[in-house]
Amino acid sequence: MGDAQDFQLHIGGYPSHGIEGPNGSAPQKDHTVINHLNITTPPIQTDSVFQHWKWWWLVLLNIFFLLSGQTVATLLGRLYYDQGGNSKWMATIVQSAGYPLLVIPLFLYPSPSTSTTAVAVPRPPLVKITAIYTALGLLIAGDNLMYSYGLLYLPVSTYSLICATQLAFNAVFSYFLNNQKFTSLIFNSVVLLTFSAALLGVNSDSGDSTDGLKTKYALGFMLTLGASALFSLILSLMQLTFQKVIRTETFSVVLEMQIWCSLVAAGASVLGLFASGEWRSLGAEMDGYGEGKVSYVMTLVWTAIAWQVAAVGTVGLIFVVSSLFANVISTLALPLVPIFAVIFFHDKMDGVKVVAMLIAVWGFLSYIYQHYLDDLRAKKKAKQCASK
Repeated sequence: MGDAQDFQLHIGGYPSHGIEGPNGSAPQKDHTVINHLNITTPPIQTDSVFQHWKWWWLVLLNIFFLLSGQTVATLLGRLYYDQGGNSKWMATIVQSAGYPLLVIPLFLYPSPSTSTTAVAVPRPPLVKITAIYTALGLLIAGDNLMYSYGLLYLPVSTYSLICATQLAFNAVFSYFLNNQKFTSLIFNSVVLLTFSAALLGVNSDSGDSTDGLKTKYALGFMLTLGASALFSLILSLMQLTFQKVIRTETFSVVLEMQIWCSLVAAGASVLGLFASGEWRSLGAEMDGYGEGKVSYVMTLVWTAIAWQVAAVGTVGLIFVVSSLFANVISTLALPLVPIFAVIFFHDKMDGVKVVAMLIAVWGFLSYIYQHYLDDLRAKKKAKQCASK
């Protein structure tokens, strides 16, 4: 993934820390907070049952957007290469070029003005926030490029499994940058995801392949692993920006960050396309595309749209649940992409890949179980506070 984008900040082990409520109101002090995922749900009262069910509906809808967009975008990216596409910069551009679509939800769901009872949070200086968005956008462009190389050199099933290591990197960076707790279950998850990636690393995917193919596999493995680490670092830096600079996290603010960072990333990718000289071969690439010129254009267009669908789901989950939860949900595509890759691209699912997938799923479940325990503790604490 490159976007999801987008897509994709994380809060770990924090109280509400002054984040505005869903209607731009002051922070709700009686919300239930879950450590690590920092899930904040509205208190359930008799007169708020409708709002509670509406909250869950929004959560499920955004989960669908995130998983479907990310899965479709990854598969279309593989299709682009399989049918004759070879421009790494073009594959990078489409991961962020669809950002104008995010203007639609920005206009449809603007953040209401802050109420008179809420404490107004001053906007950061324009120069400062511009510098931050520019730096993040350049990092995103580089991250997307590494993902593009990884998807070119690796089978899509292997690529997806390696991308799951972002959850392990997420735990490490969140510990150092966002003060997330590092429990034994989280440590177990990191170790298992590391073993899963290592298992794929020692597997050349084909024992009788040439040295050239083995070299490309190794390069693709390292670039995808590095991209997963950089992606998690970007998310932690974004979260740090919300905490230290912007100091508010409304739907429109999160969406604005997504739009401006994607604008910088897309611009940097276009410059890379021309600086590398790959633009000269785009005409021949389109003419030689396996399914024809129209299919070439539509593959790129729908890839860009799919990444932005995933971005909308990510931003929605950040707003209605939490940003770390959005990142965790994105890893649910782990078992989805390899299955579709076997069906549509006839990827080999040998014993090594199956074992790597099972280890990764075990690590993911370990991560989720920790959050389940945090949920139980948070609910118990909330009941104790309510009874006083």
